[in-house]
Amino acid sequence: MNLTLGLTPIVSLVAGILILLVPRLLNYIVAIYLIVIGVLGLVNSGQVMM
Repeated sequence: MNLTLGLTPIVSLVAGILILLVPRLLNYIVAIYLIVIGVLGLVNSGQVMM
């Protein structure tokens, strides 16, 4: 049985756990999460299929 994980769910899970453990970091975690998701979206959409 193969298990394939994408990077987005892992980043979401880590961000959620950090917010639960240290609520003061909420603004930073949300900002970093949005930046990571945006960069991943740009990188994935920029790939050229040959």
